[in-house]
Amino acid sequence: MAATTEETIALLHQVPAFSTLAEDDLAAVADVTVPRTFGPGQFVVREGDTGDTCYLVRAGHFRAVREHSDGRTITLATFGPGDIFGELAMFDAERRSATVEALEDSEVGAILGADMRRLLNAHPDIAVKLLGALSRRLRETNERLTRQSFQTVQSRVASVLAQLVAAARSEGAPEGDVLITSTQADLAQLAGSSRESASRFLAVLERAGVISQGRGRLVVHDAEALKQYVF
Repeated sequence: MAATTEETIALLHQVPAFSTLAEDDLAAVADVTVPRTFGPGQFVVREGDTGDTCYLVRAGHFRAVREHSDGRTITLATFGPGDIFGELAMFDAERRSATVEALEDSEVGAILGADMRRLLNAHPDIAVKLLGALSRRLRETNERLTRQSFQTVQSRVASVLAQLVAAARSEGAPEGDVLITSTQADLAQLAGSSRESASRFLAVLERAGVISQGRGRLVVHDAEALKQYVF
């Protein structure tokens, strides 16, 4: 079912890169935003492909991964409602730096780079705000990598769990128990650790009653307690 202009504008309000734009500007962006759907495991973009489209997440979740030459796959980021990925395509058609796949039935708004560039030429203020949002994302990534270089595995995994809990709550999860959809392998990759090391620490958290684990699921019972493992 195609999204209405009003629904697309509401989505754009959730995306930091667009949220501060005037209603007329948002309407202009909405006019070139095309709804698309993806099923679990379906690839949106593949690493190395030429990219010409950026995506705004309307519903569902995605993950960005990269493959090393030794065959290992590393999860770089996860995306949920209100997030944007592939945004560099709005400025230039470069090869994709990562593969992005859907983790569940998901919906996005797709914007072709050529359409967005026409808008940027007509509305320079949009370009300035988008560049600001991209700079913030780059700064956050650099800060995360810097922290990880000094943190222990326990601290990194606890930090990732805390971030996932915060993201889930921003999407409406309750203040109590929070279901985390990421797998142990995803958590390890986001934390920059081996799966074995992450698994050992998750077992520590489970014995402490902070989390519980089952087949394909992880529930955080005490998000506040995660702070004592972060340093």
